[in-house]
Amino acid sequence: MYIVSKKINGKDYFYIRKSVRTSEGKINSKTIAYGGKTREIAEKKLSELNNGSVEININEDFDEKVMDEKKDISIEELSNFCKAKGFAFPSSTIYGGLAGFWDFGPLGVELFNNIKQDWWNFFVTSRDNMVGMEASIISHPKTWIASGHIANFNDVAVVCKKCGKATKIDKNEVGKINCECGGEYDVKGEFSLMFKTSVGALDKADAYLRGETAQGMFMDFKLIQQTSRMQLPFGIAQIGRCFRNEIAPRDFLFRSREFHIGEFEFFINPEEKNCNLLMDVHKELKIRLLDGESQDKASSLSKNENSKNAAEAENSIRETTIGEMLSQRRLDEWHAYWLAEQILWYNSIGLREIKVREHKKDELSHYSSATFDIDYEYVFGSKELGGIANRGQYDLTQHAKESKQNLEVFDEKYKNKIIPKVIEPTFGMERAFLAVLTKAYNYDKKRDYVVLKIPAKLAPIKAAVFPIVKSDEYNSIAEDIVRNLRKEWNVVYDKSGSLGRRYARNDSVGTPYCITVDEDSLKNKDCTIRDRDTTLQIRVKIKELHDVLKKLINGEIEFKKAGKVVETRVK
Repeated sequence: MYIVSKKINGKDYFYIRKSVRTSEGKINSKTIAYGGKTREIAEKKLSELNNGSVEININEDFDEKVMDEKKDISIEELSNFCKAKGFAFPSSTIYGGLAGFWDFGPLGVELFNNIKQDWWNFFVTSRDNMVGMEASIISHPKTWIASGHIANFNDVAVVCKKCGKATKIDKNEVGKINCECGGEYDVKGEFSLMFKTSVGALDKADAYLRGETAQGMFMDFKLIQQTSRMQLPFGIAQIGRCFRNEIAPRDFLFRSREFHIGEFEFFINPEEKNCNLLMDVHKELKIRLLDGESQDKASSLSKNENSKNAAEAENSIRETTIGEMLSQRRLDEWHAYWLAEQILWYNSIGLREIKVREHKKDELSHYSSATFDIDYEYVFGSKELGGIANRGQYDLTQHAKESKQNLEVFDEKYKNKIIPKVIEPTFGMERAFLAVLTKAYNYDKKRDYVVLKIPAKLAPIKAAVFPIVKSDEYNSIAEDIVRNLRKEWNVVYDKSGSLGRRYARNDSVGTPYCITVDEDSLKNKDCTIRDRDTTLQIRVKIKELHDVLKKLINGEIEFKKAGKVVETRVK
């Protein structure tokens, strides 16, 4: 057995291979295990395999399919692709752009809206215990005093002494981390992430653009509880624009100065220890966890200049379940339930390449007793996609103190007036958008072009309709189909170019289904539907097309079973 490295999305991954003699007497090499992200970790795994402490069935095929079908792409290349296709591009491009601000193009706004709507359906409209709201971007200045943002919403500006790169780090990271190039950081001081503005033409008053959406839900909590007649436990959700004065916006949409956060505050009586919504499907949910102890160990080893063991500790991600995390008292039941629901939503939009990172005690926010990041494997590394925090009673208590208003509510179940505690799941919506595109971007070797494998329910264009030839009788049928489908979905009508070229155009922007009106359509009143991912085609009756397409988009039927499979010359 031996180790090989493979560069994927610009990063090195290590695999363990073994030479195996076939029945014909030939020697073939096959990959039998994933080694890790560093050679040191791979060497340790190889040693374990050699001494028999770890067993693996070398007759089973190791699945590198996900890795193999991905074309190496940098974040800059993905950004250029999005600009070329009309997904997203820098704001104010005619003036050279403005760092940290982005515009969504025709395809991007459709995809982004679909992601937000799917989030809203999953967390708000499908539940009895959740209501929505939309708060203003600017609120009373005392909001940010009460929340702690004026005192605590700061980062440390640093510049690398070696490469000159400017960035920010957290206060707890000062003196503990170096630049990616290995250089030490020169600390330039703390700076506020809050965008300051003024309100009023004559009697101007200082104000701030919100840095998060949470505070609007806390300030309106009691009013919403009364007007919507909600009883504890219940949540308030919103998706809205936020602003942070980042020192070094980077990585396309990942870190910008204007962005959307989707989050909700779930209010619970502090006496409510058990979550009646927590089921086996939540407890048995498998996750990849990087716990606080492993990170503390890595920090300790790093201080002692034991880089090899520090790297192993930092990468000691283990598979566990929500139930095991509960038994280890890493979080309470309500926290566990909403963490599981977050992961289930991410999974539902195709994002499974995630890990959960437990915050160490020294990095917890001023309001949190327990926080977990949900990280996604982007092309530039594993970075935060969302998170969840136990905010306790901090925010409502602070706002009650600063406003001198009573924010207690009466709990019918416990017959007491209380300030609720809060569990807060948070989602970076642009980061979800970027993750969906990262996952969807595939270079198809056979077709020799990029195919965006966006989940059908999120795709900006649900279907493209083609008349096979430019003729009135074909056009008439195709146009009728378009009019009917547009009542529910975004559908395009394309009669320009060869059929193969029209397929390629739509594959590259993620259109899941192409519908063709051909010679048989005139006689049989049917049409073909082509599946983007497999290029398979089926025939369905035009009168049944809407219902079939709806089932396909919602994942309610397998493509092969949705109609009669047909062989076609153009794939």
